[in-house]
Formats: sequence, structure tokens, C-alpha cells
Amino acid sequence: MLDQLWRELTDSRTLQQPRTFVRVFVDIADLEATTSWYERVLGLRRDMVMPYPEKNLTLTAVGGFLLIGGSAEALQPFRATVGTLLVPDIEPYLTRLRAEGAELVQQPFRAPVGNGVTVRHPDGSIIEYVHHRPA
Repeated sequence: MLDQLWRELTDSRTLQQPRTFVRVFVDIADLEATTSWYERVLGLRRDMVMPYPEKNLTLTAVGGFLLIGGSAEALQPFRATVGTLLVPDIEPYLTRLRAEGAELVQQPFRAPVGNGVTVRHPDGSIIEYVHHRPA
């Protein structure tokens, strides 16, 4: 199941507000067990699986948690980012973030499921903003 893209909500344009994800970094060998643990504790089931072979990662979401599986080496570049916001469209956010002094940590990028941008807020937090579109 973890090698195939699957999302309950394939297009985030209909979101009324951002969906906030706390990032949890886990060795890829432990991703399925960790996902099952979050499902049991939250009483929810995963609603997203995203293989990201370009980065040697696999992501899965349970409630407000984004579980990111990979090797220590593959995870390292992503550890400084403390959260992910799934938004209807990154462009309005990008405009406001720039106007409010956020620093681009990573230029807008194309991900397997849509577009994203990683920014440093004035308080120092590094946050990824993404929108999803049908594959």
C-alpha cells in the first residue's frame, strides 16, 4: 500500500481553512507500525499515502499528523521544517507571506501531488505550504 499514491481528498481547493500537519519523522522500516499506532490512538484511519521516490521518502497522514518515512540520510534535509499546511492554493499565501516578511527557504516547487513552498516565518519557524491537485 505504501508504494502507491492514494488520497481521500485529491484536490485541496475546497478546503475552508488550512489543514495543519505535525511532522513525525520515522525510519521507513517503522512507517507502517507507526501509522497503525497513530490510527489506534486517534481512532482514525490514514487518509493519504504519498510515495516520494525523488526524495527517497514515503508520507502518510493520520488526522493532524504527517508521518514521513525514510532513511536518516533522506530525512535529514526535512527535519528543520516543523509543520506542513495543506491549503486551497499556495499563491495567495505566498503573496501574503512575502508581504509580511517571510523568507523563502525553498523556492516554489512541484511535488508529486501539487505545488508547495517552504518559508521561514519571522519567528524562525520553518513551515511548508502545499496545495494538492488531482494526479
